[in-house]
Amino acid sequence: MGIRLQAKHYSKKITFVSGAILVLVGGLFFVNQALADATKPAAKAGEKLVTIYDRGTEKTIVTKARTIREALKLAKFSIDERQDVVEPSLDSEMVAEKYNINIFRARPITIVDGNKRLKITTAEQTPALIAKAAGIEVFEEDKTTLSNSDNMAVDGANMVMKIDRASMVNFVLYGKESVIRTHAKTVGELLKEKNINPKKDDALSVDRSAKIIPGMKIELWRNGKQTITTEEDVKFEVEKVQDANRDSGYREVKQVGENGKKNVTYEVEMKNGIEVSRKEIASVVTKEPKKQIEIVGTKVSLPSGSHSDWMSVAGISPDDYGYVNFIFTKESTWRTTARNGQYAGLGQTDINKLSQACPNWQSDPVCQIRVFNNYAVSRYGSWAGAYNAWNRQKWW
Repeated sequence: MGIRLQAKHYSKKITFVSGAILVLVGGLFFVNQALADATKPAAKAGEKLVTIYDRGTEKTIVTKARTIREALKLAKFSIDERQDVVEPSLDSEMVAEKYNINIFRARPITIVDGNKRLKITTAEQTPALIAKAAGIEVFEEDKTTLSNSDNMAVDGANMVMKIDRASMVNFVLYGKESVIRTHAKTVGELLKEKNINPKKDDALSVDRSAKIIPGMKIELWRNGKQTITTEEDVKFEVEKVQDANRDSGYREVKQVGENGKKNVTYEVEMKNGIEVSRKEIASVVTKEPKKQIEIVGTKVSLPSGSHSDWMSVAGISPDDYGYVNFIFTKESTWRTTARNGQYAGLGQTDINKLSQACPNWQSDPVCQIRVFNNYAVSRYGSWAGAYNAWNRQKWW
């Protein structure tokens, strides 16, 4: 009986001591909290209590500032707006009674992207924002790590961000090709990662155990008849607005055209990975094309002088003036812009050949005459021969 009483008495002591310790700890917490609050200035009506955190330091002020910018100025904090980041933003209005302001100072960071190394200075804190500040595109599948530098001499900065790029693979899924990125080691791992579950009638162009190689092409098809939908371009139209006040050869794009998009559904028959037949069964435009509008000049400013002057500059012998005049009068009545289907110019030749030889052929009779002179001499031996041929057959 004595032993039991003693044990019970001892238990009560432990309970009492434990309770006393909890009361003491709790009391100390509230005392410390009270002391911490006591160090902060008290805000009066219309004032805000603002705590500023900057590189491990903390400062609390009471202010009637309207914006974060004004509060920082009153607290004598200088900000480099080109590089430092402040949260909330500098021009945020202060409407609450209490504010915490965080200042993130710009610091040098070395970005290691494969064999490339780039050093930037930025206040951004996350890898995505750091990459954006550096003008580097990082994809969702890429892996990034941000850590302290192990070698300041090599990195030239305290912080290093490493980018582990995912491999790019050209994947053709039931006829639709796309570029996907992955860290998978094998084709089988890639299928699992992308939740692609081939059916029994499906076939892969490579074995599941094949290693992923950047740039490789993987095809998954289904043997037999099936429907596939692909996105295709809808070509934009070109509207040419003629301007008689501008010289021929003038061209100005007033509105740049853009191709539209359409989803086209085909019935395709596959056999051992080879397309046997394809038939379009539906087409839906998802984005209308944007017409291109071009201003083209139609004004023809011919050089001064007579037809004889033009022939002289072009190197035609005066003895041939009569032959040249006869043919050009019959073919175009000496109109440099004369058109007849695919034929054009003073002597009527293929417009593509004429425009290649004379870019401004509509307003350049001298160039045209040289082109037709070469033609007359090479085909008929002379302008006299060309004249005789025209009289016989009524063309040359």
